[in-house]
Order: sequence, then C-alpha cells, then structure tokens
Amino acid sequence: MRERAALLVLMAEARELTNAELRELAGFTLDGDCRRRLNDLGLVISTKVGRAYAHDLTDEGAVRCQAELSAPRPARAGYAGGALYVLLAGLRRHLEVTGGTLGGLFTPGLGHRVETAYRVLAPRPGDSVALRTLREHLDDVPTDRLDRALTALADRPDVHLRAEADQKSLTEPDRQAALVLGGSPRHTLAIEAAW
Repeated sequence: MRERAALLVLMAEARELTNAELRELAGFTLDGDCRRRLNDLGLVISTKVGRAYAHDLTDEGAVRCQAELSAPRPARAGYAGGALYVLLAGLRRHLEVTGGTLGGLFTPGLGHRVETAYRVLAPRPGDSVALRTLREHLDDVPTDRLDRALTALADRPDVHLRAEADQKSLTEPDRQAALVLGGSPRHTLAIEAAW
C-alpha cells in the first residue's frame, strides 16, 4: 500500500519530492525495498541528494496512477484508504466527463515554480535575481497570484525580498515589477537554500 501511496502523492504534487517532503506531506518516506521496487519497475526515479533521496514519477508511473483511478479498493485499505479510492473513482468520472487528463489536473504549486525559476536565473544560491526578470520568466502567472506566492515565500528564513540599494539604477520596468512588503518596494529575490 505504501508504494501506491507514494505514486499518488508524487502524482498529486507533480514534482520531485525528497523523503523529508514526503514525510511532511503524507507521513511516510520512500526507502528500502519499497523504493527499489518502484525504481526497478520504472515507475519512480530516485536520485541520491547528499545522504537522502529525492523521488520523481516517471511517465510509466503516471500511467500506473491513471490505472489506480479504476482500481478496486485494496482489501486491507482501512477507512482512509477506502475513502481515497472513492475519491479516485470520482476523479476518473470527472476526467471522463471533461475530457481532462491527470497531467492537466495536477500541477506544481506556484511557490515551487518560483523556486525553480530562481534556480534557473540565479548563478548561485543566495544571489539576487531582479523581480522584473523573475516576472518575465513566469509571464504566464497573473501578477496578483505571483505577488501572493512571493509574499508567502518571504515568511521563510532562507528567502529574502530586498529593495535595490542603488535606487538610481532602477528602470521603470524594475519599479513596476517591485513587490510592496511592509510599505517598502522590494526589487530582488534571493533564496539561500535553493539548490
């Protein structure tokens, strides 16, 4: 059951997850025989990051998740597992009616997209990236949604939204891209632990 649960969590989050993130989100890790079995079946790719693993769903794993939408409830699923399989059947019905796909239904959270964009744009962790540049990189995200995601990220101790020290160097697009926090415009983003 833990293997199925891992596949479903990876599907729902639509991104690579470390064991620490799996534990925080779902209350378990993907390790030992369970991890090796999913890797051997080609359903999950696990990459060693330092001493820990990060896991990502493969295309074959996504196909297996799609099959779970029609699967019968496992015999020893318990009440939470039973409710999960009722929910999965409801998702299947919704996708059939709308013609949607699981890939279209589950997308990474916006905070994760901001961190991923930061990793692409910053030469090193902790380097500043202009919010103007970040907004251009995430140009499909409405300004108000991106502002809310940046404000939420600013609560983390490793995330820094700062005003540009040299205000004369700011262009009009830099000023328009600023995020106002605590009454002060912030022009750059730095994330210390982005890698």
